[in-house]
This record gives sequence, structure tokens and C-alpha cells, in this order.
Amino acid sequence: MKGIGIALIIIGCIGVLMGGMMFGDIGIAALIGAVTAILSGTGFIMANKRLPA
Repeated sequence: MKGIGIALIIIGCIGVLMGGMMFGDIGIAALIGAVTAILSGTGFIMANKRLPA
């Protein structure tokens, strides 16, 4: 789960950069998707810490 979380955070950060370059509604949609990926990755990492291995 930790690997998935880290991958989602990296993809989210790249998505924020790419969404910043886009114009209009497509840029807003890309930013929303990127923020969702970052939050999901954070959740996966937090869940990994709480669940016993």
C-alpha cells in the first residue's frame, strides 16, 4: 500500500504542474484529478501506518 500511495502522490504532483499549463475547464478538471490523487495517496500511506503488517 505504501508503494501505491507514493505513486499516487508523484502522479498528483505531476498532474498539478500539467494542470497549471492548461487553459479553461480542462485545466480545472486536471487540477481536481491531481488533488484527488494526492489526497488518495496520503490516505493510502496513513492506512498503511495504522494497519498491522
